[in-house]
Amino acid sequence: MTPEAASGRVYIDAAHLAQLEFQARGLSFVAPAPVSSVLSGSHASRLRGRGLNFEEIRAYLPGDDIRHLDWKVSLRLGKPQVRTYTEERDRPLLVVVDQRINMFFGSRRAFKSVVAAEVAALAVWMGFKAGDRVGGVLFDDSQIVRVRPLHSRSRIKQLFGALAAMNRALHAGSPARTNYGQLDTALEGVLQLAGHDYLICIVSDFAGASERTRQLLRQLSAHNDVVAAMVFDPLWQEMPEHHPLVVSEGHLQVELRIEQERVRTPLSSLFSGRTAEVANLLHTSGVPLLMLSTAEPAVDQVRRMFGQRARHTFSHGGGL
Repeated sequence: MTPEAASGRVYIDAAHLAQLEFQARGLSFVAPAPVSSVLSGSHASRLRGRGLNFEEIRAYLPGDDIRHLDWKVSLRLGKPQVRTYTEERDRPLLVVVDQRINMFFGSRRAFKSVVAAEVAALAVWMGFKAGDRVGGVLFDDSQIVRVRPLHSRSRIKQLFGALAAMNRALHAGSPARTNYGQLDTALEGVLQLAGHDYLICIVSDFAGASERTRQLLRQLSAHNDVVAAMVFDPLWQEMPEHHPLVVSEGHLQVELRIEQERVRTPLSSLFSGRTAEVANLLHTSGVPLLMLSTAEPAVDQVRRMFGQRARHTFSHGGGL
């Protein structure tokens, strides 16, 4: 498989992530959410200087700031009237993206590492279009890259460049072995980077998730909105029973004798048990869990999660 053919399936580049800006149109974290949404409910806002949006003119009430009196309207009505404002929302967004060697696998449309990068890019564009600062914490088995949030296309370019470089470093012949402790180390870095009222999107297969992971997620979610997206490959749910499975990254191949029950059954049990374990861990941490399959385009899955809110926004004449 040539690098060009593998692009978007085995590997991603910064240009591909940048192009997802157009796919993110109509998607929003801040639009009113349906009751069934994992992000339903109001989000805390942050003051950004004196950034205020005009809301209405109403009768003066004791305690109102007299600097907001509207003298022309007050004189016309014969009673003091004030202009009221609502705070602008400034919700810094951090994407936490797993690019460890365990993510370098896929049996259908794309590798887990690719899906994770695409979902993170869509989240970045959703936040950027909403006017928020965007940044990220990227990690593989040996390094953690932190990009501080900023509402800037150059910052997004920096983030995507670092993510693409980390993704391209993955290969089947890599001597790297999954660093299970790296997930918690990355989350500790997020704690140092995030203050209050951040939106934090964690995209991983959560290999190595432990009690420490749960504690870190609780700490993060105490003052921030946290969403966990677990990337999985459907192979472990629908293993072929009659044919061996050939796993390849384009150059090297490994054959798994999945048709043998002694191979297939333990793998299936491992996946289902691990999925339930991670789901329970996230549930007890108070963090909502989204499941993302490698078999379907990332944008289609994200659109299902946030599409209803996008339609709600457009029905009121709004847009992004």
